[in-house]
Order: sequence, then C-alpha cells, then structure tokens
Amino acid sequence: MPLPDPLTRLVEQLQKLPGIGAKSAQRLAFHVLKTPREDAERLCDAIRDVKDRVTYCSNCNNITDTDPCAYCTNASRDQRLICVVEEPQNVNVVEKTREFRGVYHVLMGTLSPLQGVGPDDLKIKGLLARVGAGGVDEVIIATNPTVEGEATALYLARLLKPLGVRVTRIAMGIPVGSDLEYADEVTMTRAMEGRRDL
Repeated sequence: MPLPDPLTRLVEQLQKLPGIGAKSAQRLAFHVLKTPREDAERLCDAIRDVKDRVTYCSNCNNITDTDPCAYCTNASRDQRLICVVEEPQNVNVVEKTREFRGVYHVLMGTLSPLQGVGPDDLKIKGLLARVGAGGVDEVIIATNPTVEGEATALYLARLLKPLGVRVTRIAMGIPVGSDLEYADEVTMTRAMEGRRDL
C-alpha cells in the first residue's frame, strides 16, 4: 500500500537534505508523524525562523542574525588580522581553538574549474576591498588541504601580496594522536615544511 500523499511529500523533501537517503528520509518522516504536534510545529517554526532571520554578514559573509555580524562589530577582536575560510561552518572550527582573536572572511566555496566555480563565484572582491582599504596587517588563509583549497589559497596569495599585506597559510601535517606510519607523503611533507622551533 502506498504512503499517504502528505507523508510521501515529506519523505521527498527530507531526501533533498545532504546525507539523507531514501531510508533515512522515510525514518525521519515517520518520526515526525509519531511526535506530538507541538514538537512538529516547533521544528517548522525553527526552520521558518532560519529562513526569515538568518542572513549573511555584508562585511565578512558569515551567517548572522544581525548585520554586520558579532565578529565584525566586536571591539575586542583584532581588525588587522583576517582569517579566510571556505564556508560559514569553518568559522566555528577556528573559534573552538579559542586562540584566534581576529576577524573572518568567508569565501562561500573554493575555486573548482571542473565544477564550474571560478573567482567571480566566490566572495573574493569583498576581501580585496577590505584589505585595499588599509588597516589589515595579515591575512591567514585557512582553506581545506584539498586540491581546490590549495588552488584557492595560491590564487588569493597572488592577489593579496601586491596589496602590501602579509599572507600566511595555516600549517598542515600529522594530526595530534595519529601514528607516523599511517601518514602519506604529502601529509608528511607538509608536516616537515610547517615545522617550528621548540
């Protein structure tokens, strides 16, 4: 017997979420069906609130419910230091370290010619405008250690260096708690290049 139309539509919509296949979507749909109406309405309200109230910072492109965002307007953050990341969720990863006290710039992706993503598809112009306006001493490029992340880092470095700003790249190498015998050549090379004095 086929599922009722409303349940089928819910399954179809849930399947559009990343990482949710047909079985997971059906499991979630039945969970929503079994939960009290108030819980389902709270879920709907939360989704609606995200779509209505969350936007992108006009300065750094991070997600925010106030524009400009809390990082850009925080007087205790060092505006002379910009950390460039690929996506808004990367900001949280850097923040968890509790070490970085500068501000951010979110590119909203990486260069990927095979996927049709070029420089005009990323938020690069805003970064160049921020640096070009002066007052920035260093740009830390914290893109992922992928082919696309590396290409984006090199591209940004070529654009930023002529503006008279220091451009650095986050160190990469052997993760804490791992074993050297499992490191590939590229990872080991990066670890050696990123070494520092003790």
